[in-house]
Amino acid sequence: MNFEKLATDVLDGYAITRKEAQAIIDSSDADLGALLDAAERIRQSVHGRDVTLHVLQNAKSGSCPEDCSFCSQSTKFETEVERYRIQTVDELISAAREAYALGATRYCMVTSTKAPTGRELETVCEATRRIKAEMPIEICASLGFLDGNSASTLASAGVDRFNHNLETSENHFPNVVSSHKWQDRVDTIKAAKAAGMEACCGGIVGMGEQSDDRVDLAFSLRDLDVESIPVNFLDPREGTPLGQSERLSPEECLRTLAMMRFVNPKRDIRVAGGREKALGDKQGLALKVANSLFTEGYLTTGGQGYQSDIDLIEDAGYRVAVVFPC
Repeated sequence: MNFEKLATDVLDGYAITRKEAQAIIDSSDADLGALLDAAERIRQSVHGRDVTLHVLQNAKSGSCPEDCSFCSQSTKFETEVERYRIQTVDELISAAREAYALGATRYCMVTSTKAPTGRELETVCEATRRIKAEMPIEICASLGFLDGNSASTLASAGVDRFNHNLETSENHFPNVVSSHKWQDRVDTIKAAKAAGMEACCGGIVGMGEQSDDRVDLAFSLRDLDVESIPVNFLDPREGTPLGQSERLSPEECLRTLAMMRFVNPKRDIRVAGGREKALGDKQGLALKVANSLFTEGYLTTGGQGYQSDIDLIEDAGYRVAVVFPC
């Protein structure tokens, strides 16, 4: 496949086919350099050399009743994850100040739950209102399933973006989760967008899926017209059903990222959870495709640290996006 020509076509407005996406993800290691160079052309046409930073806040931990096989926060599994109720408004604001001081574009409050209770919803809304009154940082929330009323409440409070990942393809989803359906996740994304929030929606690769499942996920995200796509790489958690899974190779992870960029050329693509262990010393290559990353760790695991992330970005020839004056 001529990746350079395909990139030119995409930049001219061409929407690639599933067959072409499959060819990208199934390409050889020998062709990886050419693939990443072509994907970088698309990335730079939209985002330049900027990398935006996002900070996660685990606002409520270890309390989810769902049975997602990858998740250490599920109450269905015996894990050593920390468990606590939703943090206070003041605690959430304090964490937002820290994120803003780091130059983060977005601050995301995440709760381990099936859906937000009334109290949890109001806590996040009040924190959002006060954060927005104090500092110009964008707010993302990830609170489980939403209905129209909850989505409207969050949007009215000033939440800019809602996260709810599809996780994998519709076909593979029942192998990973049995306590709810893939369509439930789709419905939540549609509710968030209908309320006026942007959608942050991606998935996890390396959960036993086939390469065509990743292609299906990419096209589902395109069909949903999501604004932001976090691509996570399974970091097996002890005590979960996927706790003994083997990691994908760095090359396979990079091909998946590149395919996501070709299918969703104008969207934010974030190299997300598990990147340090999955990509190792090839993390810099991921920035040829992805234009954002999480810094200061994830929900239940630490990252490589803020300064290491800054060094990663600069050493790869990119720069931290300055969206707001700090």
